[in-house]
Amino acid sequence: MFIPVTDAENLLSEAFVALDEQSNAPEPFNTAVASMHAASLRDELAVSTIRPPRRLTPYSHAIGVEVEHPLPADGTIPVHSEGDTFGRLVLLYDHESEGTWQGDMRLVAFIQADVDHTMAEDQLMPEVVWSWLLEALEQREAEYSVLGGTVTATSSMRFGEIGGPPRAYQLELRASWTPDSTDLTRHVQAFGDVLAATAGLPAEGTVSLADLAARRNRP
Repeated sequence: MFIPVTDAENLLSEAFVALDEQSNAPEPFNTAVASMHAASLRDELAVSTIRPPRRLTPYSHAIGVEVEHPLPADGTIPVHSEGDTFGRLVLLYDHESEGTWQGDMRLVAFIQADVDHTMAEDQLMPEVVWSWLLEALEQREAEYSVLGGTVTATSSMRFGEIGGPPRAYQLELRASWTPDSTDLTRHVQAFGDVLAATAGLPAEGTVSLADLAARRNRP
């Protein structure tokens, strides 16, 4: 079951309108959409349906995923949070697609993660992030073809009345591939695995050093 993203009512209502407008969508597209929502992701990831692009293909669907950060013990909401990671996975469907797809469907993924300067300046980091995608698709046994994309490290400075740290660093993954079937459950799970890895979450079944330290400091 998908967990709705906090304060996502507007996104959800827009998505329902978009789905209504595609009420006559072909069965393969509907099957693919249903399989996306059958995926089970780790508890730290919050997922919602978001408005997909409309002009690229006759039919499309999109989900948004972000890492949920627990509130501090005192219940206060931080002005800004560091280490934010979010992404979106878009399904494009066009029965008359160009030959470059080699299929009727195309998945388009985007992930952005806040990182520290050492990761952003590491020249090997783009290759590492790309390898996470390849490994996730393989481990989830998500069959695909025609995979391509980019990994970009960026640095930005904030000026004036803008919240957040004065300097920020991000990693961005953009990728697309053609799934080999209408069952996209494993593809969504692989996408979640990449997002979790990019966010620095520990592998499922393990505990991060930060969590261990927090537990030791509890009374």
